[in-house]
Amino acid sequence: EVQLQASGPGLVKPSQTLALTCTVSMATITQNWSYWTWIRQPPGKGLEWIGYIAFSGTTTYSSSLKGRTAISRDTSKNQFTLQLNSVTPEDTAVYYCASGGTYGDCWGQGTQVTVSS
Repeated sequence: EVQLQASGPGLVKPSQTLALTCTVSMATITQNWSYWTWIRQPPGKGLEWIGYIAFSGTTTYSSSLKGRTAISRDTSKNQFTLQLNSVTPEDTAVYYCASGGTYGDCWGQGTQVTVSS
């Protein structure tokens, strides 16, 4: 089964850039028809889809976060990353990385990110 582990700083100051890395094991992020997704859940709210990077390297983003979001990958490390610019306290959430497509829907445990000065 695919294993995913999100990591990054737990505290980010307002206006700074949030950067998270998802390390994937038991799968290859360049495998045909695989998709690698970021999702978040703010406190007391539902899940919010952020975007994904496909096996081809193509990216797709949520329209509500587009312009502030960038998803990239390091194929040599089998990792994909999330950058969210100009963060505000409303970006405080548990951030999850997940697989889709060829490998099915598997989620990592999530990592808490708090935006606060």
